[in-house]
Amino acid sequence: MTEKEYKKLVQSLAPRSPIWKDCINAFWIGGLICTLGQLIMNGYLALEMEKMDASCATSMTLVALAAILTGFSIYDDIAKFAGAGTLVPITGFSNAVSAPAVEFKTEGFVLGVGAKMFTIAGPVIVYGVSASVLYGVIYWICTMM
Repeated sequence: MTEKEYKKLVQSLAPRSPIWKDCINAFWIGGLICTLGQLIMNGYLALEMEKMDASCATSMTLVALAAILTGFSIYDDIAKFAGAGTLVPITGFSNAVSAPAVEFKTEGFVLGVGAKMFTIAGPVIVYGVSASVLYGVIYWICTMM
């Protein structure tokens, strides 16, 4: 069997992805998460926090909520339904850090939680920091001209 024939066979047997349904679910669940974030921020602002402090508290609250929901396996159910809609906001990063920690807790705190916690989020952190440094250097060069 040639590579083309194999590819054609796989495509004929693979289930079709409901891409439009997946996109709509990702859109509205992602929007719902962002709306929740805005409501939380409005709550902090109503408590007369400074805008910068309210923004920070909102981020921390969303990260904590996502970690708690991940611990109870609720965030995974939401992610199965919403797909990428749960990955884009800050809650997706929280889930990426806390999910391996929950999964490997039986191996102990050092070799389980500590070693596996950043298996998914580690590359995101590395490339995110690297990209921000690169963009910062480009911005600095452009402002110097």
